[in-house]
Amino acid sequence: MILLEVENRIIAEVLSSRYTEEEIPGVDMTVADFDGAMYHISNPNPEDTSKILISISVQFFHQLKDFDVDKYMSDIYGDMITVPESETTISNVARLRRNCFGAAFSKFFEYQKAGKQETVVLQYKGHETMFLNAMKDRVTVVFSTLFTDKDDVVIGKVFMKAFQDVRGRNPAAPQVIFSHDKDVPREIQGTNALTGENVGYVTFVLFPRQITDDRMSNTIDLIHTFRDYLHYHIKCSKAYLHQRMRSRTAALLKVLNRARPDTEKEKKTASGRTFSRK
Repeated sequence: MILLEVENRIIAEVLSSRYTEEEIPGVDMTVADFDGAMYHISNPNPEDTSKILISISVQFFHQLKDFDVDKYMSDIYGDMITVPESETTISNVARLRRNCFGAAFSKFFEYQKAGKQETVVLQYKGHETMFLNAMKDRVTVVFSTLFTDKDDVVIGKVFMKAFQDVRGRNPAAPQVIFSHDKDVPREIQGTNALTGENVGYVTFVLFPRQITDDRMSNTIDLIHTFRDYLHYHIKCSKAYLHQRMRSRTAALLKVLNRARPDTEKEKKTASGRTFSRK
């Protein structure tokens, strides 16, 4: 399976190229990312191309105010007016979207370690939601995602079965539960999380061993991209199936063409008349 990149490659390449070029060109571009995130890269002063302004627009940012997102961002980026020439800086800037999610996840991991019980529903993409619940012994994350095609549900079930099988072989893996339509997880019942027809629910149960200080960053990297990871592989599976179907159809057409009987040629007499056998 292919893991999606946490960083935005376009932003990383734009910043990297500015360090290697002698004459820094101006920039003004809009970049799209997963979950409806949009970046705007520009020069605050068109005459001074050595300074770059990068801003991000995410649908749920106003909800992050409750989780000290400003402090979380300042701890990572600090004073970015003068940017040191380092790969770490490029990586941090390219992770703006990831760090928006990280502000919420890190706060709920802190709640769990402190033994607090807190709940929030983030509307992070269109009508789709992500439910976070911190308890004394676990953090529960429930993704509510829309499936536009019934075939996506079938492929999604097969895909999620592989995750459940991994837990059977590796008990240290987080618990993963998949359900859809009327089988609404008990955790989100009575909340404003997305429910209804053609909605799939993916539940992760994270235990303290998955959110220790040395594993927390990697856990956030993996879980915040899961919705996009799931839909990406569903589309790849459908594309692969369609490719195999087209190849098989082409092979069958070749067999049918070879099995077609040859048409009997007309025979003519010496005078030019045509006759056929009866």
